[in-house]
Amino acid sequence: MLSHAVIASLLAISANAHVGTWNPGMYCRGGNDTKEDNQNTNLIVNPLYQLEKDVWWQQRDRGCHLVPPPDGEFLELPAGASFTTELANNRAFTTLSYDGQYVSDWQDGQNRTEPWVGPGTPPGCLVDNPDKAGGELHARSREHAAGTAWAISYESDLDKVTMDNLVVFSVRYHTPWKRLTAYDVPADLPECPPEGCYCAWLWIPDGCGQPNMYMSNHRCKVTGSKSTKTLGTPKAPVWCEDDQSKCLSGPKQMMAWNQASGDNVVAPQGRTPTYNERMGFKDGAQDDIFVESENQASSSSSSSQAAAQTSSTQASTQSPAPATTTSIQSTSSESSTAAATHSTPSAQPSQGESTCSKHKRHLRHHARHMA
Repeated sequence: MLSHAVIASLLAISANAHVGTWNPGMYCRGGNDTKEDNQNTNLIVNPLYQLEKDVWWQQRDRGCHLVPPPDGEFLELPAGASFTTELANNRAFTTLSYDGQYVSDWQDGQNRTEPWVGPGTPPGCLVDNPDKAGGELHARSREHAAGTAWAISYESDLDKVTMDNLVVFSVRYHTPWKRLTAYDVPADLPECPPEGCYCAWLWIPDGCGQPNMYMSNHRCKVTGSKSTKTLGTPKAPVWCEDDQSKCLSGPKQMMAWNQASGDNVVAPQGRTPTYNERMGFKDGAQDDIFVESENQASSSSSSSQAAAQTSSTQASTQSPAPATTTSIQSTSSESSTAAATHSTPSAQPSQGESTCSKHKRHLRHHARHMA
């Protein structure tokens, strides 16, 4: 059993905390001290706000990029299925700590019933309720929860991960909310290299507190994939809440916002870019992030060429035979080859026809065939 002092410290932390994701494969699971496995840490949940990019990127402000998971440990992403994470404001309120002793359905280890909403109509922020709980969710209700996302890079070395190779692959609307949260994985997500991929959990809250953002690091791998597709180069999302035709299709970058440097998205005055439809993200697996691999493109091109040759061969075989085997130069080497391969001698000209007439007729007949 935990001491009363430890329990009191957990409650104090939860009252002034934020939310992060806790999973196998995460960085800084036990804090940023590699000599200690802190089961009562909330280091990863601290927000990113008005920081330079070389500081906020991959939580380098707290050194989490230097504290990887144990060798061989990954967050597993089942292709075409879903994976479940634990969203909480402290490791103590997850199954990764204290044998799950302080776990509940909620992010703070407390028990409550739904609907859980802020005071008033329309509801204010959760934290404005008399118990002051829920401030870490930055929400007024479940419907107001901004949405969270996962992005993946096929680089195993964190120093090689960039905005140009980190692609958002899954979004879950109306989160963070409860502790257990499932995210869908695209069926065509290809396997990772043996050392694993880099994955980041992402969140930009929509009001009810400081306008900050969140990014936490994981070593991940895709399981059960037979895909040969590759991810396209992502582009920065654009605000399209008022006009869906402006939404960006295809692979998208994570959103960087309200930082001292490195922002890649903008929003109208007083509004917040969030991982939902207002920035062109659909709920669930992001299935539009792929491009054909070089092998697929080569195979497709070869198939098209083979089909064209087959069509040319069939046309040549079905056309009237030329008068002689004399060829007329074609601008297409494939057409010339097909014609030479399938041409056959014609019947002898009828008696009494002049040599000149026979030659002219032969040329006209052969030209029609080659056309």
